[in-house]
Amino acid sequence: MTPTKLITVAVLCTLLLPGCRKSATTGGSSNVIRVGYIGLTCEAPIFSAVEKGFFKEEGLEVEMVKCEWANYKDVLALGGFDITHHLVMYFLKPIEQGLDVKFTAGIHKGCLRVQASTKGNIHSVQDLRGKRIGVPGMGTPPFIFANRVLGANGIDASKDVTWRVFPAGELGLALDKGEVDAVADSEPIGSLLLADGKVRNVADQAADMPYKDEYCCAVIVNGKYLAANPKGAAAATRALLKGAKWVEANPAAAARLSVEKKYLASNPELNTVAISHLRYVPSVSGADAAVKSAAAEMKIAGMLGPTTDVPDLARRAFAHLDGVSDAWLDTLEVEKVAGGQVAPDQDIRLFAELILSDTEESCCKARIPVVANQ
Repeated sequence: MTPTKLITVAVLCTLLLPGCRKSATTGGSSNVIRVGYIGLTCEAPIFSAVEKGFFKEEGLEVEMVKCEWANYKDVLALGGFDITHHLVMYFLKPIEQGLDVKFTAGIHKGCLRVQASTKGNIHSVQDLRGKRIGVPGMGTPPFIFANRVLGANGIDASKDVTWRVFPAGELGLALDKGEVDAVADSEPIGSLLLADGKVRNVADQAADMPYKDEYCCAVIVNGKYLAANPKGAAAATRALLKGAKWVEANPAAAARLSVEKKYLASNPELNTVAISHLRYVPSVSGADAAVKSAAAEMKIAGMLGPTTDVPDLARRAFAHLDGVSDAWLDTLEVEKVAGGQVAPDQDIRLFAELILSDTEESCCKARIPVVANQ
């Protein structure tokens, strides 16, 4: 089975995700924290924090609430769950419009890419002017990232490029057919298109300045819950940051845990490929800076209101919590489990190619997880 076909299976799995529902009931105790999730590769810190007991270490019991993309932001804002971690860029516009949620710390970097067909002559962002860019949806994180990249390079995303929307699993096919010249996507799709030889990177959030040091995903808390229970919000944030550190130390183990505990449908090897492109180095100051930089570039790209005060928006969007600091993170140590790592000299693209070149029968049994909003 080709990477494109496997990607399509992944997207179908995402589209079939059920609505928000609780996976456990704990009786409404004041120490219960409701954690939202969708079932994505990059949510590994959530799953690890639950399974490794990090919430319990913070005196909390977890009630997991599984959601779908369509109503994720609204369910958080309306109190359907209390906390999660998610893409900074995905929430900034809603916060600008009054959504009552707060970022509290950064979880990881590196979700998003803009990639051009290897059959074409696009080698830089400037080469995208006048071209057709495929995206998995207008307003999705890949679309927002592409807009930021274009705007930062003096390209008017509303006039100087043509946007074409395709299901995420069909972006590679759109390139093959010549229907687009480039695509904006997220992990693991970006790595798999590279492994398939379809694309070259034009902008990589994990590798290119100024994005490589920017946190794409951060802990985000319901505003009313935070106001009523700041200690609980801080404790839950610490649990998720412990989870992020554990994933960074044990990416292969985290990939296995996510699949074996049935938080997502995948195969551990493929999930490891996806996780290994991301950097789970949690930070409070890094998330604060990411909110500011993302908001500034989104305004330049016309994705925030022309009169929006970016520093004010950043202040409204971020909450500093007692006991949640970079100094605390510097002292935080997590275990390193045997066999939980990816070899430092492992070529992840080659790893993906080897996995995907397995027999048709074994590949058909694997389903690829989706990391970010497709």
